[in-house]
Amino acid sequence: EMHWLRTDLQLNIGETLKVKARIRYRQPLQEAELFAFEEGVYVLFKEFQSAITEGQFVAFYIEDELIGSGVIS
Repeated sequence: EMHWLRTDLQLNIGETLKVKARIRYRQPLQEAELFAFEEGVYVLFKEFQSAITEGQFVAFYIEDELIGSGVIS
């Protein structure tokens, strides 16, 4: 389940996008990369993230601008 605030940046299958992301409300932004596949968008964090749980949201940013979010499954 993806929600794009910046639809001009929405990924097509096979595309990638470097972003900053967070999975917790007060978590500092972390470097990450989005990968679009037919099954969905995958988020690969540069550093290990602990205790990620299905149903949580991941929010992704470019600089300080929120560009989208999705439910982790």
